[in-house]
Amino acid sequence: MIEFQNVTYAHQKGNGVNNLSLTIEEGEFSFLIGPTGSGKTTLMRLIYFDLLPDAGWVKVNGFSSKKMTKRKIPKVRKFIGMVFQDYKLLYDRNLFENVALPLHVLGYPGREIPDRVEEALELVGLEGKDYHLPNELSGGEQQMLAIGRALARDIKILLLDEPYEGLAPVIVQEIEKTLQNVKKLGITTIIVEQNAIAALKLADRAIIMDSGEIVFDGTAQAVLDDAELRDQYLAI
Repeated sequence: MIEFQNVTYAHQKGNGVNNLSLTIEEGEFSFLIGPTGSGKTTLMRLIYFDLLPDAGWVKVNGFSSKKMTKRKIPKVRKFIGMVFQDYKLLYDRNLFENVALPLHVLGYPGREIPDRVEEALELVGLEGKDYHLPNELSGGEQQMLAIGRALARDIKILLLDEPYEGLAPVIVQEIEKTLQNVKKLGITTIIVEQNAIAALKLADRAIIMDSGEIVFDGTAQAVLDDAELRDQYLAI
């Protein structure tokens, strides 16, 4: 599903990833964590083909960075849902339109779109709010709208960048319920999150990065059980 082979990417200001190899299988729910500048966001952008490696190769859903062109990138992204920290919502459009517009752009049949939108809003707990504007929602509801917009498509991979950031614990719990539903769908999911305990309880796999390299790759439960590892890399 997702494969990195000896991948190096360096930003102009340093950081990035260094000779990184990684395989994520279909349906895995993985938690990616590490200090600022450890390479987490770079790894996510490489999966999304927002960046291409300086060395090595990335393969996502059968598409290889070695043969990637600008024309092919939309084809890859059609099957990837990327939820950014700033949500990328359309604040002058209601919830229905926020979810429906990408479906129109991607060429989904018009007759399918209303049902897809309603199912996605229900999945993330926003049913009945179709005609609300995003600024009428709480921060947590806006995050769930962004997730719902991704899930309305036939995605195979979901990338979440800091979905709990700045949200109250009660809202985090609501998002966790939504992500539990995502997990049941069998969508390959990678979550970057500083709220380590919450993410570890949800994930199957934990990948810890430091200085552009993977320093731990194992089960989430193994990290929860290893106080020394948590203290060294997660400060929890």
